[in-house]
Amino acid sequence: MTHGDSAPSSVNRYLLPHEHQVIMVRRHPAVLLRPVAEVFGGLIIAGLLSTWLSSQGAGGGLVVVWWAWLLLLIRFVWKVAEWSVDYFVVTSKRMLLTTGLITRKVAMMPLTKVTDMSFQRSLLGRMLGYGEFILESAGQDQALSTVTYIPYPETLYLEVCQMLFPNANDSDD
Repeated sequence: MTHGDSAPSSVNRYLLPHEHQVIMVRRHPAVLLRPVAEVFGGLIIAGLLSTWLSSQGAGGGLVVVWWAWLLLLIRFVWKVAEWSVDYFVVTSKRMLLTTGLITRKVAMMPLTKVTDMSFQRSLLGRMLGYGEFILESAGQDQALSTVTYIPYPETLYLEVCQMLFPNANDSDD
């Protein structure tokens, strides 16, 4: 989690001249759990199939099995590369979620439009340290309504709420 550090150029190009970055986080690495499981599961299956096909004398089938696993490995590398450029950014004016390696997507919600914000954590999210933000605005569909795989969700939730409602404690004085 960074506070005030400069955003990478892939994110910095979306910041307006009059706003400054307050929070920037990469999505939690747990987003890669499924691709990791697919690669290891595929490796086990490829190994078992290789053993079976070798005993059957089907050499051509071995090539197909390992090419299929190589495709799974390439997909995993692609997912890691995508994860490395995905950021959740909170600026002084808005929240942004930048995603995508080739097709770049930027979802945004102005802080002034946020009427409610909550987060939820699954059991796995509590164990691994990630959560999901749910953002609501006054009866409008926004490009940014949920942000999944947020690291440090309690800390970020409190920091963003402080930005959304900076004078909430002033009325208690």
